[in-house]
Amino acid sequence: MERNGHKRNSFRRRGAETPPVRISGDNSCIENSSESAILENVDNFIDLLSAVDDKSSGIAEVPDFLVSFTRIMEGKIDRYNRGGGKERFMDFVVRISKLTDALSQFPDNPAITSALSQTSVALQRAMAVLEEEFRSLMEDSRHDCDSRENASDSELKDYAAYSPGVIEKMKEIASMMISAGYESECSQVYYIVRRNAIKNQLTKMELDVASNMDDVAKMQWEQQEIDISRWLNAVKHCSEVIFPAERKLGESVFAASPEVKSSLLINLFRLVVIQLLDFVEATTMAKRSAEKLFKFLDMYEALHNLIQSIGGEFSGEELINEVIDAGERIGECAACIFTDLENSIKSDVARSPVPGGAVHPLTRYVMNYLKYACEYKASMEKIFGGRSEFAETHARATVNLSSHDVEKESESPHNFETMEQTTPFSIQVVTVMDLLDGNLEKKSKLYRDPSLQNVFLMNNGRYILQKVKGSGEIREVIGDTWCRRRSAVVRQYHKNYQRETWNRVLPWLNHDGLMVNGKLNKPLLKERFKLFTATFDEIHRTQSAWVVSDLQLQSELRISISSVLVPAYRSFVGRFRQYFESNKQVDKYIKYQPEDIETLIEDLFEGNMASMGRRK
Repeated sequence: MERNGHKRNSFRRRGAETPPVRISGDNSCIENSSESAILENVDNFIDLLSAVDDKSSGIAEVPDFLVSFTRIMEGKIDRYNRGGGKERFMDFVVRISKLTDALSQFPDNPAITSALSQTSVALQRAMAVLEEEFRSLMEDSRHDCDSRENASDSELKDYAAYSPGVIEKMKEIASMMISAGYESECSQVYYIVRRNAIKNQLTKMELDVASNMDDVAKMQWEQQEIDISRWLNAVKHCSEVIFPAERKLGESVFAASPEVKSSLLINLFRLVVIQLLDFVEATTMAKRSAEKLFKFLDMYEALHNLIQSIGGEFSGEELINEVIDAGERIGECAACIFTDLENSIKSDVARSPVPGGAVHPLTRYVMNYLKYACEYKASMEKIFGGRSEFAETHARATVNLSSHDVEKESESPHNFETMEQTTPFSIQVVTVMDLLDGNLEKKSKLYRDPSLQNVFLMNNGRYILQKVKGSGEIREVIGDTWCRRRSAVVRQYHKNYQRETWNRVLPWLNHDGLMVNGKLNKPLLKERFKLFTATFDEIHRTQSAWVVSDLQLQSELRISISSVLVPAYRSFVGRFRQYFESNKQVDKYIKYQPEDIETLIEDLFEGNMASMGRRK
């Protein structure tokens, strides 16, 4: 076994311009002296060697007690190998290391050569024993943890779970080996054991995902989604368990050697991270699709957490930069997928309307997509924050607006001036919602009935508004002012519906023209009752098949209709019922009582397709 810190049997040969230093020790009591006395003699001898300024002069002789010291050291090594003799073993190892180092600084002569040969052999044997014990402690004591109360997580307790006593012993051995120049041997043992432990953890996590780019490119999304989930679990386990535990263990064992600790940790982390990043690279090369966005964002956030868990002391390391680059690539993929939503909306062209003016599937899809995307608001802001071209594109588009477009833009609930805080991501979200509005406007034209057009726009507008209000994440992105303006737009659709539908009924309840020179125009009265009934029946039959799934909106519509129609009808019936000569005439011309109208209004917007006429 080679040692790094000392030069074995390689001493300078120089002329004896300066007489050798004569250093002697007390040899008279060596045979019967205690170990403490021997150690004291060795310490004194080491101090004397260190005090020599001109070491090139050499030393004439070495004390005889060094022979006894090395003999005792060899005996302790033998007993240590057999599992005993651990008393004061480390004290002797410390002295043999210091003594070997001190002797190696002098030119060789017969006395030095003999003494250095003995101490070097003893030191090498001692280091071999400690190296084996170090390995044994690391391999055999991984689950010997009697005191885990300081662990903050159950998984952390089970991983790298060494007892305080074992850690203290490993720390002592590591410090001894490094100070004796055996850093390489100590580091190698530590790295191999911890590497195997990490590999075992990753095997338990089933991190056998495909990283071959061709395999990933051909893989069905269902399988790729499973692999990404495994990858995410592995990254989470590394970030929350493996890396913190390895850091804590390294800091404990190599407390006296921070550079050794840092070197070992970065190499252990690299072992894992490179495997994880290979999968990221393969994933970014696969075909993009909308359903991949949220898994990609999970990967983006997982990489961000991974950087935090690796640690700030490695901020200048190439490994950190590789993780950052991988995060940027997966973030760019996520941004491209999100912006592809615009093309999906533009290309969604329908030839037939949704029955009953209900919420369109595109509206549900886009708003749910935005809801989940905004749950990743912090990440999306970071991703789009580095894509200034989005803001520039919007700026160019605004400059190119015509005067009509500017007027329309100012009325839009998505007008950027209504947003409390404009960011590249919020601009992207509002752009998507503008496109959705435009698409819905075109789809509303598929209905021939203007009233149904407004019900369709009202339904979809209300759904959008409720989604935003129900999602704190979306609302935070686009702001409360947007919600107020969207509410105003939905109310306008409501007014338009009311005007288009019930303005056809109310004229038949007009009193004008029924009394001429104090006399009732009975044929005209009969005609108005008949027209009211026919018009109302047609509306009821048609609009009972229309759909308003939002119960609050449904209730608001019915109340607003009743508040306009029922009082007018009650007044008209109350005023002119008396002019019919018999109950038979009343039943013929007055089909509904005011209470009947109220009841029938409650049937509207139930989506009863059986009552749907030919009208769309």
